[in-house]
Amino acid sequence: MGTEYNNSNLVTQIEAILYLKGKPTTCEEIGELTQAEEEAIESALIKLMSDYAHRPDSALEVVETPAGYALQLRNCCQNLLENLVPADLNTATLRTLAAIALTNPILQSDLITVRGSGAYQHVQELLELGFVRKRPQTEGRSYWLEITDKFHQYFEIDQLPT
Repeated sequence: MGTEYNNSNLVTQIEAILYLKGKPTTCEEIGELTQAEEEAIESALIKLMSDYAHRPDSALEVVETPAGYALQLRNCCQNLLENLVPADLNTATLRTLAAIALTNPILQSDLITVRGSGAYQHVQELLELGFVRKRPQTEGRSYWLEITDKFHQYFEIDQLPT
């Protein structure tokens, strides 16, 4: 009976570790935090994975990745992640986004002149996040960059002054 309690307690501890770390965690890292043996950790992970697999109404799942075990959103909930979790933009990328928004639209070549060559990476990140879109210039080799509806929704801006 005592082993059952300890195993249950270990399952709970591992669940908390995976939640708090927010990234894949190896058995070795879990062992350092719980002081449990590898065999007990593996058994508890299997139990935890099974528990989540048998909760069809759960938004979470425990998966094994090449980097370790992770508690993550199921694929069916990924769209919520994109809409609810704020984008993690560094100051330089935010400044690039501000330059695009204030000039909207702006030629990428003009943006690079103003913000420097690092803006190429910022633009790529902003495209991936859906805050800007890129379209070819009709006469020339540069691209027009403009803000998207997602920008307006995310920053709660109805319309920028012209």
